[in-house]
Amino acid sequence: MVAPRRRRAPRLIRPVREPATVPPPLDGPWTPADRRLDSVELLPLPDGVSGPEDVVVDPSGRVVSGTEDGRLWWWPVDAPPGTRPRPLADTGGRPLGVEVDPLDGSLVVCDAYRGLLRVTGDGAVHELGGLGARAHLADNATVARDGTVYFTDSSDRFPLSHWKHDLLEHRPNGRVLAYDPRSGRTDVVRAGFYFPNGLALTPDESALMLVETAAHRLVRVALADGAVTVLADLPAYPDNLTPVGDGTYWIALPSPRVPVVERLLPHPRLRQLVAVLPAAVQPKPLRYGLVALVDGEGRVLRTLHGPRGTYDMVTGVRQHGDHLWLGSLTGPGVARVPLG
Repeated sequence: MVAPRRRRAPRLIRPVREPATVPPPLDGPWTPADRRLDSVELLPLPDGVSGPEDVVVDPSGRVVSGTEDGRLWWWPVDAPPGTRPRPLADTGGRPLGVEVDPLDGSLVVCDAYRGLLRVTGDGAVHELGGLGARAHLADNATVARDGTVYFTDSSDRFPLSHWKHDLLEHRPNGRVLAYDPRSGRTDVVRAGFYFPNGLALTPDESALMLVETAAHRLVRVALADGAVTVLADLPAYPDNLTPVGDGTYWIALPSPRVPVVERLLPHPRLRQLVAVLPAAVQPKPLRYGLVALVDGEGRVLRTLHGPRGTYDMVTGVRQHGDHLWLGSLTGPGVARVPLG
């Protein structure tokens, strides 16, 4: 397999002056009363492999996740803690969001460097979306009943390796795309989002529920006209979002909002300086496990916390039966936690 050509990141960010914001406290429905994310069951990856960013359960009962080395792995859904996975496929890039196509049970994969992919049960990898718009940073997807794939293109400026630069620039560099498998075309649903990330169709498939990482917002995007309704300002940065099937949605939140980052918003030149500092001294996500269950109006129904950061940087969440499965952009494996 020929490795995909990886775009070079712009040398400088182009920040604009924005009002400073203040992260809201974790209180009310966000109060850390349920701390079960510090007691998860870990299913580790092989030694030297990390970053199971998303997680999905396929029709055959396999828990699938993609890692930073480009491979997809699977575990049996009933595997005991400590079980190592088996390899499924190698995309040659960096798989992020993974979804099941309801038409044939294949996997639709957002690869940060190769774009939209389909992975069949035998591990074969096929590129999708050859006509029309092309993704720069394919991130997360949702598949309609007719096979249409809606997916986020998180940044038209920065590759995944420089995702922090997009957040520091704080411009609406992202968009939502739609791939039609019948025509092979990819079209723009709506542009102008601040690092759009997780998304899911509403039960009637008339709209998309979408989170913007940089703007820490939950929004609804009407498919008829692209109208955007802001539903919630979140106290943490959201990542992937998945439907339960009853009109509710789980949101993975890798970190509570970082106060120093939000205090920098009125200072574009300072943000330019921060962007070129060594990674070791740049602002970092907080070590804190957090997921939230919301309804279709953005009301928070339940939150699960891990204040000790035992399993942190939670970027993927999926409910299967009476358990949640979690993925992490930087973690050593996927995690499982009972909901009861």
